[in-house]
Amino acid sequence: MTTLRQLEYLVTVVDTGSFTRAAELLHVSQPALSHQVRVLERDAGGPLLERLARAVRPTPMGRAILPHARAALADAERARTAARRAVGLDGGEIQVAAVYSVTLGIMLPVLRTWHENHPQVRVRLMEFPHTDALLAAMTAGRADLAVGPRPGQWEGTVTELGEEEFVLAVPAGDPAPDRVRLTDLADRSWVHYAPGNGLAEVVDQACAAAGFRPRAAVRTEQTAAAPLLAATGLGPALVPESVVPAGFAGRVLRPEPPVRRMLAAYTRPHPDPLTTAFLDTLARHAAEGRA
Repeated sequence: MTTLRQLEYLVTVVDTGSFTRAAELLHVSQPALSHQVRVLERDAGGPLLERLARAVRPTPMGRAILPHARAALADAERARTAARRAVGLDGGEIQVAAVYSVTLGIMLPVLRTWHENHPQVRVRLMEFPHTDALLAAMTAGRADLAVGPRPGQWEGTVTELGEEEFVLAVPAGDPAPDRVRLTDLADRSWVHYAPGNGLAEVVDQACAAAGFRPRAAVRTEQTAAAPLLAATGLGPALVPESVVPAGFAGRVLRPEPPVRRMLAAYTRPHPDPLTTAFLDTLARHAAEGRA
């Protein structure tokens, strides 16, 4: 089934003449963009774009569908404008609670897209080091929506966003293979997390499953500091892949078996239109990331 998002992708690729530039403008990865265009071409029954050495241009079938795609996008924008005015999405404030690693990962493109689409809506972002504190904030009514590990019990709406992948950060010259068993690192000192950080439990549980208890060389309360400390040689650090900075000075290893945890967004039983709109944006970005 053709979606407005796919039509937007097609129009943007044609207008820019490039998958790379279109992906930058749309704030999506190029593989996700290409995948959605292929799905659209499959639904249309043939190729819509001709991929040349230095440019991309529409095929005859693509040129035929372009006016209809532009018209559908214009109609959708007019409908969104009317809906915003009706339910107050052109103003107000939404309170979003998240654990630290989520803020550094999935929330960045979501907040950027939200601000572009709803510039008059303020976002109050509250960050928590532990799932229990996140859940307590939601229970107390301090936030409209929470993003973090899936709660064990929750009476409201829970939307799974996908699994958060963990990697091992080590110094650049570390001799360990790219894929390594945690048990092979059991005799090392580790960069660990302070007890108040929920990732301390993730590390302890993963190491316990491998048959050992990690010996901490240093403990940090800041999730983003763990890979940087590991790169200095203090010890390996098990970190969410999303917190590894661009241009990381160390190496990133994949643990075997993989270490993952399910992330979810959850709201109260009857979320207001602002919260529902933010949740839709979050879920769409999560789905595109998985694609």
